[in-house]
Amino acid sequence: MLHTVPALAAPLAELAAELRPGARILHFADESLLQDTIANDGPPPHVLRRLVSYAMYAKESGAGTLLVTCSSIGEAAEQARPLAELPILRIDEPMAEEAVRAGHRIGVLATLATTLGPTTRAVQRAASRHGAAREVVPHLCDGAFDALRGGDPARHDALVLDGFGRLTGQVDVVVLAQASMARIVTQADGGVPVLSSPRSGVAQLA
Repeated sequence: MLHTVPALAAPLAELAAELRPGARILHFADESLLQDTIANDGPPPHVLRRLVSYAMYAKESGAGTLLVTCSSIGEAAEQARPLAELPILRIDEPMAEEAVRAGHRIGVLATLATTLGPTTRAVQRAASRHGAAREVVPHLCDGAFDALRGGDPARHDALVLDGFGRLTGQVDVVVLAQASMARIVTQADGGVPVLSSPRSGVAQLA
């Protein structure tokens, strides 16, 4: 697993133990991949090069798959696939597929602009693969990511829940663009399904 938010390693390892018992999980954590992506409004070329390098390290360490857990670099992960010698999975791809099956109007909620675009496009590509006409309604929770990074998870959650409330009356399903947002799923009660990436994303490993 390649993380840009180190705190995701522990909960995703727990999920892997549940969904893929017996698997040996190796963790790479590199916050600079996300920092550089934010600074450049998208993954710069060197992030792609480093993704390929991490895939090489993973293979040399005995891994059979590299799961990229950061949606902001998800498109770079797709670009790295033909350059890597092992499968590279995006944690949010199964969620995008599930969203297409769940409704016609799909809300995408993100705390980073660099994630909002890639996740919106992932849902749109999933709809195209299925030949399904879907409308995506994106919403950015301004300030939420900075709050979480600054050690104020309560404010992060409040901002995300506010964004969720703004979307619920407009859509059939809400997608949480980042794995770090999954923490609010149990608090989100707006009468529409809420999809997050950790469980379905890790289930790919099975």
